[in-house]
This record gives sequence, C-alpha cells and structure tokens, in this order.
Amino acid sequence: MHYENTLAFAQRLDAEDSLRSYRERFLFPQHNGQPVRYFCGNSLGLQPDTVRTALLAELDQWAGHGVEGHFRGELPWMHYHKFLTHQSARLVGALPYEVVVMNTLTVNLHLMLVSFYRPTRQRYKIVMEAGAFPSDQYAMESQVRWHGFDPDDAIVEVAPRQGEDTLRTEDIVAAIEREGEQVALVIFGGVNYYTGQFYDLPAITAAGHKVGAYVGFDLAHTAGNLPLHLHDWGVDFAVWCSYKYLNSGPGGPSGVYVHERHGDNPALPRFAGWWGHDEGERFKMRKGFKPMRGAEGWQLSNAQIFAFAAHKASLDIFDAVGMEALRKKSLRLTGYLEFILDEVNRSKNLFRIITPRDPAARGCQISALTDGRGKALFDSLTANGAIADWREPNVIRFAPVPLYNSFEDVWRVGQLIEQCS
Repeated sequence: MHYENTLAFAQRLDAEDSLRSYRERFLFPQHNGQPVRYFCGNSLGLQPDTVRTALLAELDQWAGHGVEGHFRGELPWMHYHKFLTHQSARLVGALPYEVVVMNTLTVNLHLMLVSFYRPTRQRYKIVMEAGAFPSDQYAMESQVRWHGFDPDDAIVEVAPRQGEDTLRTEDIVAAIEREGEQVALVIFGGVNYYTGQFYDLPAITAAGHKVGAYVGFDLAHTAGNLPLHLHDWGVDFAVWCSYKYLNSGPGGPSGVYVHERHGDNPALPRFAGWWGHDEGERFKMRKGFKPMRGAEGWQLSNAQIFAFAAHKASLDIFDAVGMEALRKKSLRLTGYLEFILDEVNRSKNLFRIITPRDPAARGCQISALTDGRGKALFDSLTANGAIADWREPNVIRFAPVPLYNSFEDVWRVGQLIEQCS
C-alpha cells in the first residue's frame, strides 16, 4: 500500500476502518484533557469499558450468595474457567479441551516444564532463543539446575548472526539438528519481546519433533497479536499471559495449551492439585489423583474470579472481532507506523528499526534501536502524551494495537518524535 505522511491520509484510513468503533470500548489515560497516544499494549493493554461492570457483577454475586456463589447465578464460580475455554481455544487455534485458563504465566511455564522437560543423561538439552524474556531464561536455568545439570552445557541459545538483529529460521533448525538426540526440549517465545520478531512456529515444531524433542512456546507477546493454529501445527504445549494484547488487567490470568495427545495421557508426570482432579469425584475428597481430560488436568486451584471476570470481558471483544480481522488491520496499521518512523528518521537519524521488515515475520510492534539520545526522546514522548515502552539498554518499542489504536495515533506520534528530537 502507498502511504502518505499527512493527517488527511491518516484520517481517511480511519474512516475506512471497519474496526474503528472498537476504539470506543477502551478507556484511555488522559493527558491535558485528551486521550494519550497509547502504544504500550505489548506491555499492558488498555481497560475495556465492560470490565467495571463485570467486576461489580461478581462482587454482587459474592455479597448476595456468599459461598453459594460457586453454584448459583449466571456464571457460577465452580465452573468459571469453562466460560473462558472456547474463546481461548479459538484465539490460539486449539480444541476446547486442549486449553485452560489458570494461574499466572511463569507459574504455568514451570508446570509445563515439570511435564515436558524430563531430562536423561543422554537427552537433557534445551534449545531456546538468545535474549529471551528474563522469566523464560530464569525458568530454564532453574529447571536445569533442579535436574542436576549445568545451564552452560544444557541450555543452547540460538543468537542472530553477526551484524544481524533477528534470527533466521534456518539457523534455529540447524541448531536443533546439530544437538540432535541430546535435545529434550525446544522452547521459544512466539514473538521476541525485544525485537518484535514472530518466529516460524510450524518450522520450529517440526524440527524439534524430528529429533525426538518436545516443543513448547511462550506466547506472552503472541496471543491476541497474531492468528495461531497450535493444534494443527502439532505444538506440544504453550503458555501465555492476558494482560498485554489481551487487555485483562495487571497480573491477569494465564492460558495454557496442551496438545490432545498429552492431555489424553493421565500417566504423564505433572504437579497435581485438587482442581485438576476429575470433577465428577472431586468432592468425594479421596486419595489418588485422577486428572481431568485435557489441559484442565493441570489445574491446581480454583479460579481467581475477579481476574477471570476481567479476562472474560476482553475475550468477549476478541470473539466478536476475530483474529483474522484484527490481523488484517494490524498489517496495515503496523506498516503505516513503519513508514512514519522511516519518514521521521530520514532527516533526524535517531534510531534503527530492528523489527523484521517482512510483515509476515512480525506482529503489531516496531522496535527502534536508539543511540545515546534515545532515553531522552522516550521521556519527552511520555511527557507529551505518547506512551510507548523503553527496554534496556536502548530500545523504544511501539505497539499499534488494532483494537484501539488509530492511524491518526500513528501520524501524531510521528509528529511528536519530530518535535521532541
């Protein structure tokens, strides 16, 4: 598409946007009495306007029913996780019983590693991206040590080639093939938090399975950002959070996907809890764990109702729109941001875009690698009502979220960069 660096062009794209009305369903922080230009949905999504009503409804449920709220009302707490299942499954391309919402992200990552990182003396290595989000790095390191291995030996990090910012799929596949039968687990972020690169998940899955390893993904920056087909790709497991692109509030609950071939295997080792036990026998309070079918069998505790209520309010919006429609707008919106940043940078020479230029290899994020002036620019943008995200040592991340960002937002932030630099 041919873009133009004018307000009139941005406003024309907004007028043509079939999703433009959804912007009104989100609450924007204010700056000088006006909504901020919010480009931080890859860190914390905006609040849907239905969240307050959803939370008040659960407070009324508690006030009106007490403990009987578990069994009464439109959304009885006993079954609340099930009210999120079908929407979550559609979001990530899974069968309903392959998905459950529970706990928070890193807790779920560790629970998955209990089941899917089962090292032996011969097969003990983990292949992952270099520069993964710290939680992933710490989880892998601690799991490797827990099993008595040295992280320097057991963790194989795949880094970009010299002079490049992002990973090549052939290099990921080559690393997996090189380690071969020593690989117990391949785990990557679906989208790298720093560069915004969207990895080739089907190719990575196929390469891992070819050497006999399990393959899993941390989809914290991917769920709600890009269409996914986890079941069809044969991914063994995945985890994601809900407070970024899924707009479910700070510390929002996490989702888990476990492929049916594992979810139908009650003998697979796991840490067990009461809520993962067969619900038909749960209240008999007997010894002997009998897991629920599918991902529900990994549950430990009952739902965090208030967090789940906020999450459902957001999932309702995603279900109404659909990931394909969001991706269609995202491609155009992110492409326009890339164009605007290039236009500004042509004369200013402030940064270098390190996110892939190929739209298929990124979601709705553009990362700008800055020089010594970068933090001052970021602070100035914030002070002038444009909210992006700073990541050490020197990257500004801009996330134009198709549910609530406009093309005018993109044009305005370009103008602010020119004024602030």
